[in-house]
Amino acid sequence: MDAKFKGTIYGIIAAISYGTNPLGALSLYEAGINANSVLFYRFLLAAFFLGGLMFIQNKSFRVTRKELGILAGLGILFAASSLTLFLSFHYMDAGIASTILFVYPVIVTVIMAIFFKEKVSLITVLSILLAIGGIGLLYKGNNGSVLNATGVSLVMLSSLSYALYIVAVNKSSLRMSSIKLTFYVLLFCTLTIMVQSFFDSNNHLQLLTTSSMWMFAIMLALVPTVISLVFMVIAVRQIGSTPTAIMGALEPLTAVIIGITIFNEIFTLRLAVGIMMILIAVILIIIGKSIQIRTLTVAITYIGQILHKPWQPK
Repeated sequence: MDAKFKGTIYGIIAAISYGTNPLGALSLYEAGINANSVLFYRFLLAAFFLGGLMFIQNKSFRVTRKELGILAGLGILFAASSLTLFLSFHYMDAGIASTILFVYPVIVTVIMAIFFKEKVSLITVLSILLAIGGIGLLYKGNNGSVLNATGVSLVMLSSLSYALYIVAVNKSSLRMSSIKLTFYVLLFCTLTIMVQSFFDSNNHLQLLTTSSMWMFAIMLALVPTVISLVFMVIAVRQIGSTPTAIMGALEPLTAVIIGITIFNEIFTLRLAVGIMMILIAVILIIIGKSIQIRTLTVAITYIGQILHKPWQPK
């Protein structure tokens, strides 16, 4: 099994795992636990699990001052992404929020193009337009109503933070195991949430009082955190930032399925089309290099002919 294939598998596992966020978060919300507390226990327990694993394996916890600074930055970015996403669940369906979040692969591609001089192709431009169109369909419902602007803004901030996190992991000078890197990132995530809670009187840290609360907190710590982050770091190192981001297509699909089947979220044809446009947009980015320009030109010409065809009233 070559590194590229393994990296792809790791990316798929990371994406599906991360897509289970709504299952734990919404369940704890229903129990009266706020977003800060949900994330605090998620990060703290996940750091505890990884720290215990490192201790059992007799792994070194030593890091340099420079590495600590980079890890702190990564922790703040990931905490910001998680907090804004979890807060958005209060303003819109988790499935829609997770789908809008999935524009982060497009943001990753744009960042890599602007700051690291990766070539911007026609495929990339088309993907960006498709993603914007898909978000537009999600933003306005069938009955003319629109999504909450605060919720959309929170998700877009989450997407940007996550994109920056992926690029930073790929471009940083860190040379340590995925488990060690993730352990320190989670520690700084925990500290970030603690500091944020101290200044946010409406979202102070709460105690978990029932076994079901602890069960969902542990699930959040293990599945969309430990498993997702560790496998994501491995995937980024083996296949790169953009391919790993594209594997994330399974994230919104997982979240949508959970939202519909468990939390009775509404799913319409308009939402389905919007979701498909976003998924196609990011998938096009990863397969774009293998698409012949001639084929793309023919497709665009055909679409143009359809759009300019005179409308015939019935």
